[in-house]
Amino acid sequence: MKIAVVGSMTVVQKMLEVKKELEKAGHKVVLSKFAYEYINLPKEDIEKQTIYDKNNNDGLKELSVLIKDVDAILALNYDKKGIKNYIGGNTFLELGYASILEKKIYFMNPIPDMLYTSELEAMKPVILNEDLSKIE
Repeated sequence: MKIAVVGSMTVVQKMLEVKKELEKAGHKVVLSKFAYEYINLPKEDIEKQTIYDKNNNDGLKELSVLIKDVDAILALNYDKKGIKNYIGGNTFLELGYASILEKKIYFMNPIPDMLYTSELEAMKPVILNEDLSKIE
């Protein structure tokens, strides 16, 4: 299966670990091209860089091109900004686009309690609870 892994760039190291695990299991994995640029950035600089990339480098559109060609999308939703299992705006847009394209949707952790929880629930994601072997 070809899978796009999405989430906050503050968890870029985790993205790379998940990519490696999924590839070991035989999946093909795509990440945002920006993920590789953020690997060695300090966490406090990642937020500034993501804002810059959204405004100057088509950061909002970049992954949508890749989502067209995948079978599934996996959101790495970890705690952030005091919200358990956080899903930020950019990830929400990517998930929405994947949902419109009728892609299989996976969340690493349960759906967060946020303003758009009902929209996330309507996407009917498979909750992995940190178990990548549940991806089929």
